[in-house]
Amino acid sequence: MAYDAWMPRLGWSIDLRVPRVIGIVNCTPDSFSDGGELATVEAAVARAEEMIAAGAIGVDIGGESTRPGAQSVAEAEQIRRVVPVIAMLRAKRGALAGGGPLITVDTTRVAVAQAALEAGADGVNDVSGATDDAAMLDLCARAKCGIILMHRARPPAEDRYSTAYVGGAAGSAAAPAYGDVVHAVGHFLASRALAALQAGIALEAIMLDPGLGFGKSVADNLSLIARTGELTELGYPIMSGLSRKSFVGAHMNLPAGHQPSQRLAGTLDLSARHAAAGARLLRVHDVREHVEMISGLAGQSPV
Repeated sequence: MAYDAWMPRLGWSIDLRVPRVIGIVNCTPDSFSDGGELATVEAAVARAEEMIAAGAIGVDIGGESTRPGAQSVAEAEQIRRVVPVIAMLRAKRGALAGGGPLITVDTTRVAVAQAALEAGADGVNDVSGATDDAAMLDLCARAKCGIILMHRARPPAEDRYSTAYVGGAAGSAAAPAYGDVVHAVGHFLASRALAALQAGIALEAIMLDPGLGFGKSVADNLSLIARTGELTELGYPIMSGLSRKSFVGAHMNLPAGHQPSQRLAGTLDLSARHAAAGARLLRVHDVREHVEMISGLAGQSPV
């Protein structure tokens, strides 16, 4: 079925019958969990190689934080941050078709995506669902590359409520009310997938992401996880992007002021639920632990 495989490069399909793990490499000073940890190209490439050695099929490399309240980063600065990392990793590990790792670039800007693809990236992870830059879908169609389309309520700079959880719901009155959040998110993702198809992107190259933590309450996020099967009915693989997010800490009842790294147990629990419900690509900080978790779910050796 369509949601059990993804084609990030024309003619090269990733088998998703078993959930897979992709590591997060943030080349940013201000990401919520690991901002500033990877201050050099060499450090970022080393982190990527550690993740691949631990069982990740590849890495998602970004140069702009999408945490609530984060300001946008100029295209030139994003390119400066991510392109040398992609180029060095590709040079060291080889192309996807030759057994090298999957590399996606986490950006909403066409200029950054194009530079990343030219440097060796295989696909684009666009958290705006390709709405920030109208030319993104055309670029991916021309490049014949994969695209991940995510749902979010508002851009990060306008999101002041996603981390303000009170009693299991977003604490700000400005938080969106979805009604049935799964229907609302599914409708948006279906519309963006259709736009991608109309732009000439192959059905097999499209992946969808419900945008866990992006302007959703704890209850909203849990509903999206539990009802992932309804999203797979759209016919595309689903990515899980909940790693270390604040709603995980709220779900765990962790005290105020805790560190994102303390959310590992909750992340693994919810990632396992998401995988069991149908998510097929887990975007995570803690690769080894997730690979082991998937192995346990599948009853087989780590993928």
